[in-house]
Amino acid sequence: MLFDKRPIILAGLATCLLGLLTSCANSPTGTALERSFAADPKLKDNSTIFGATSPNNPQNQTTAQLPADFPPEIPRYPEAKVEKVEPLSVSDAQGHLTSWSSPDPINAIQSFYQKEFTSNNWQIVSQPADDTGGTLVSRRNDLQVTVSVPSDIASSNSSQPSSTPPIGGKTSASITQFDIKYVRNSNQTASGLSDKQESPQPTESPNVATQTTGTSTASSQDFNDLDKLPQELRQQIQDLAALGVLSTQPSSSKSNPDATSAQFQPNKAITRREFARWLVAANNKIYVNRPGQQIRLASATSQSAFQDVARTDPDFPSIQALAEAGIISSPLTGDSTAVLFRPDVPLTRENLILWKVPLDTRQVLPTASIDAVKQTWGFQDAAKIDPKALRAVLADFQNAEQSNIRRVFGFTTLFQPKKPVTRSEAAIAIWYFGSQAEGLSAKEAQKLKPPSTQPSATPEATPSSTPSQ
Repeated sequence: MLFDKRPIILAGLATCLLGLLTSCANSPTGTALERSFAADPKLKDNSTIFGATSPNNPQNQTTAQLPADFPPEIPRYPEAKVEKVEPLSVSDAQGHLTSWSSPDPINAIQSFYQKEFTSNNWQIVSQPADDTGGTLVSRRNDLQVTVSVPSDIASSNSSQPSSTPPIGGKTSASITQFDIKYVRNSNQTASGLSDKQESPQPTESPNVATQTTGTSTASSQDFNDLDKLPQELRQQIQDLAALGVLSTQPSSSKSNPDATSAQFQPNKAITRREFARWLVAANNKIYVNRPGQQIRLASATSQSAFQDVARTDPDFPSIQALAEAGIISSPLTGDSTAVLFRPDVPLTRENLILWKVPLDTRQVLPTASIDAVKQTWGFQDAAKIDPKALRAVLADFQNAEQSNIRRVFGFTTLFQPKKPVTRSEAAIAIWYFGSQAEGLSAKEAQKLKPPSTQPSATPEATPSSTPSQ
């Protein structure tokens, strides 16, 4: 009998339970019971566990693959990811436009490529004047590589240039996007370079010291703003450009962004960082076959001599090299007050002479006084010259017609030591290195060959006044 009553008992219990739940629907007890039987909210939100794709977690996002013909000699930034690959639209050109992204800042990426191209004997065609983005163009044999880092990424989250489309249609201040375009064409029909760029100037050197990192250079390049300069000065600037020494401001063109025509801006004041870069580059190019006369570029691991020149600065190798060589004052030379280099301050006349003359004389500068400078140069403002520069000014007088002051400023009774130096004046100063009896010009240096390409002990062409070493 008890077995037959079991369904009745179960039905009664169910009725009681239903009544209890109904009576507690709006009570705390009912809420607690409802929560105990509710689904786990974590499982509800985490739909990816069951194979779904949330809008914030796209599952199908892919990374582009490098083309099969991507040259292995092109350095690849270690933290960069390929985002897009496009074939070049120029006919008869073999290459691609690749877009990359990296979490690292612009200056780190730019400095990496400058150092890699320089240390691996690439010919620098053009390069940004600072580390805030721009276009770096390098060549080696029949391969030309253009690394473009849009400068507006550093300052805002504005949309990217059309050549570098932003990932997913968005930009981020923490992501740096840049392009690497490579063209391999033996006929150079798509490189944007003129035939005269194949003139016989030294383009490669096995010694890192013969190149400069951070240099915006022009190799056999025509400047379109030198027409107002005297022919002699114009030729000296072109000689330096043929060696790949001078910084340039490329004349950008939408139809031909790689055009070699550039603006030299001869009357613009040159900064201390830019002249340091030029000075090292010119010295090492002119003395391309004399390693003992070259200035060794500083390593990226060197401790900076100046508080305002970081090791990531594109011009650090040149500035640090001059400090380590004792050419410019720093704590390394015992000057505890010279802790700042002030790289972006205009170069003054007295600093031009102070930095350049030691590379001409290769000797300890003589002691000097204001009276001695007055008697030799006849400068009325000799008392305004910094005591450190007085020695270089006096030593420069001994170089007669090849002295920097005469070549750059001509005849003058006023030195104006604090006056900013223009880019054309700086170029004239570094066009010639050495004394009047023993020196080399940029014109003569174009005929020289690096040691690796000149098997004989005697250079191909050496000035008659300069004994071989």
